[in-house]
Amino acid sequence: MSNNMVPVGLSNRHIHLSKEHVEILFGQGHELTPIKDLVQPGQFACEEKVDIVGPKGTLKGVRVLGPARSKTQVEISFTDGFALGVKAPVRNSGDLAGTPGAKIVGPKGEVTIEEGVIVAARHLHMHTSDAEKFGLKDQDVVSIKVEGQRGLIFNNVLVRAGETHALELHVDMEEGNAAGLKNGMMLEVIK
Repeated sequence: MSNNMVPVGLSNRHIHLSKEHVEILFGQGHELTPIKDLVQPGQFACEEKVDIVGPKGTLKGVRVLGPARSKTQVEISFTDGFALGVKAPVRNSGDLAGTPGAKIVGPKGEVTIEEGVIVAARHLHMHTSDAEKFGLKDQDVVSIKVEGQRGLIFNNVLVRAGETHALELHVDMEEGNAAGLKNGMMLEVIK
């Protein structure tokens, strides 16, 4: 087995909310309620869920991830985009300019965002010490090899290295299902 192995984390549809939108959707002064820590330090799945409404349909019960961010961002799959009636582009987290918007409905209110709906680009989180071991740095682009019956190579994987990152490859559910992946499986980084 190669020394360049990383665990995979499958990312289902979710939403990151700004503090302002948390209060509109869930009530003034509301704080997000963590129910499960995520692999990335300081990040967590929340008890809170919202509905995302597009021109053609609605995604009900979309999980909120915390903590609150500076801008609201909806991360969906291509299939979700068809259901909503939006053409969400593949983008890196935070790269929201020119993306479609949607209506977000919570128990206490609703908000319409003009932009912020994306299909998250696959990316590899790693602590700076891991990046050094792998001979990589923040913003490098690598490929990831999947062995097995549905083996394939994920190209164009952005490296996100920093002091607050933990080693984990993020791909969405559609990509993971195409390769027969399960959370925690070990995959090989190839350059």
